[in-house]
Amino acid sequence: MTFNENAKVGGNKARRRGRTTAIATGGGIGVLGIAVLLISAFTGQDLGGLLGVLGGGESSQQQPAEGGTAISDCETGQDANENDDCRLAAGSLAIDQFWAESVDGYREPQLIIVEESTSSRCGTASNATGPFYCPPEETVYVAPTFFGLLRSQYGATAGSLAQLYVLAHEYGHHVQNLLGVFEDHPTGDTGPDSNGVRIELQADCFAGAWVAGMADQVDEDGNPYLESPTREQIADALNAAAAVGDDHIQEQATGTVTPESWTHGSSEQRQRWFEAGREGGPNACDTFAVSAGDL
Repeated sequence: MTFNENAKVGGNKARRRGRTTAIATGGGIGVLGIAVLLISAFTGQDLGGLLGVLGGGESSQQQPAEGGTAISDCETGQDANENDDCRLAAGSLAIDQFWAESVDGYREPQLIIVEESTSSRCGTASNATGPFYCPPEETVYVAPTFFGLLRSQYGATAGSLAQLYVLAHEYGHHVQNLLGVFEDHPTGDTGPDSNGVRIELQADCFAGAWVAGMADQVDEDGNPYLESPTREQIADALNAAAAVGDDHIQEQATGTVTPESWTHGSSEQRQRWFEAGREGGPNACDTFAVSAGDL
């Protein structure tokens, strides 16, 4: 994935926050699955706790994250190609534009680029907790140093498109929040056929749908933000999807795989649903309509 060098990305609303160890209560929806305590440093939060924070999913109770500073030196596509913080901030413009065209009444979430750690209404955000979406704030939290952990701990390449796949996955959770998916499909159970897994696979599918059309979003002058991804870049995104599969995380941590504890889906499922979205768009992403055997 490459940004067009002359694309204007300075209009992004991403903020940088961090250098605090304050801890809030609650839970967010992270890109990684809850496996075992041994690997809690690389997991998301429990979705049952998350729905408690949601208060039944009423958007009127949601409040945006506050504070932070603007992402500096992030004005052009060239800046985005050279800097992880700017890449994520610029990516948010394209993802928001895609969903504004796809979902009636779409509201842009806040994007917080985390430096070290910061508190949220869904818990502490850092590279250890992984990227997550906090519904009561309608905010996505990402620590760019998390991608280094993906490389060192889980063998992911974590290149530029993989990074935007992670971001688009979290924005997929925001779309689910707006559509009432969390309220309609409460979680708390685990396993390969659980609602939690179906929610995560749908977010992977939404990410794939955006990747398929990522070269269609344009800046204020009509210049595409991004070039079409290459075959190698798609492979990089699929590699990231496999790296955060529940089975891969469990095997890396304990040497065994226990499907009954899955919360996000296997590596194969995550890759397959990403591809389903890339090939069929958002309409191909109803993970709740398929049987357990087809999930």
